[in-house]
Amino acid sequence: MQNEVNLFVKALLSGNQKEAWNISQMVLKQQGHSLPLYNGLITESMREIGRLWEENEINVADEHLATSTCDFVLSLYHSKRTANLRYMNEQPKAMFLCIEEEQHDIGLKLTSHLFEQKGWKTRLYGANLPLDALVSAAIEWKPEVIGLSVTIPYHLVNLNKFVRTLEDLPHRPTVLVGGRLVAEYDLRSHCSDQTLLLKDLNELDRWLENCSAGVKVNDKY
Repeated sequence: MQNEVNLFVKALLSGNQKEAWNISQMVLKQQGHSLPLYNGLITESMREIGRLWEENEINVADEHLATSTCDFVLSLYHSKRTANLRYMNEQPKAMFLCIEEEQHDIGLKLTSHLFEQKGWKTRLYGANLPLDALVSAAIEWKPEVIGLSVTIPYHLVNLNKFVRTLEDLPHRPTVLVGGRLVAEYDLRSHCSDQTLLLKDLNELDRWLENCSAGVKVNDKY
């Protein structure tokens, strides 16, 4: 997979949508399902883009071009993947967002897409959603799960406020926290005992499988 990641990173940085799409389809053909594409190719490639940016090997314009190209591939694949899906009327609901000031939402989109492919009804609110707007939307829609993404350490100051406020909503949603920081740091002090901290998409996939097997939504995986 490392060779494919290197090629994908090169395509992203050059803004070559066609080449990036072809590489993604090659990986999908080799692996047979979405998770290796999401977790092995896209996530690892975007981590490498982030590393290059942090070490000043690429500039902000390069990072934005890579992100935009990756977003194109992800959106095209998801539209094709879900075009013929049929859902039940009473499917569970999940909403996803980046906490206030957080701008990196590729991982959030991957998470939302996995939920949708498992039969959930989803709403994707994207980057930098203020807490008051989130609370209003959650009270109106009443999702069983609210997924939060945080990837930048200095945004952690907002995480505890988001988690506590959401877990105290009248319908008591399960709050799921993901993002690069979950894999790198112990974030339990920013959350509650009920918060689900998921380090990567493999853990998320196992949790979703448990849900489909009848495990309660707020159970640990």
